[in-house]
Amino acid sequence: MTIAIIAHDGKKAEMVGFIKDHIELFQQRKINLIATGTTGSHLERAGLEVEKMASGPMGGDAQIASRIAEGNVDMVIFFRDPLGKHPHEVDVNMLMRLCDVYNIPLATNPAAANRFVQTL
Repeated sequence: MTIAIIAHDGKKAEMVGFIKDHIELFQQRKINLIATGTTGSHLERAGLEVEKMASGPMGGDAQIASRIAEGNVDMVIFFRDPLGKHPHEVDVNMLMRLCDVYNIPLATNPAAANRFVQTL
C-alpha cells in the first residue's frame, strides 16, 4: 500500500506529528510513504522513511497526481491550510479532482486522517 503525504506550510509540523503518532502501524503494514519535497524533508528530519517528489509549487502535487492516475497511490493524506494563499492551487485542485476520478480516499484534516488510519 502506498500513501501520499502532503501538507501546506502551516500544517507541516502537524503532519509530522500525525505520521509519528501512527508510524508503528505504517511499519507493521509495510506502507510506503511518498510525499511532496518539503513535507518529505520534514518527515525525513523526524527520522521517517519517505520517497520524496518535487516540492508542491515545483510540481510535486502534479507528480503525485500522476501516480494516482497510474494506479500507484492507495490513499492521500493532505493537511490543507484553507485560510492561506497557495501559488500552486491549480495543481492542488487537480490532485483532489483525480482522487475523485480514481476513487482514492483523501483526508484533508487530522480528523479524517485518523478515521482512514483506523481502517488500516
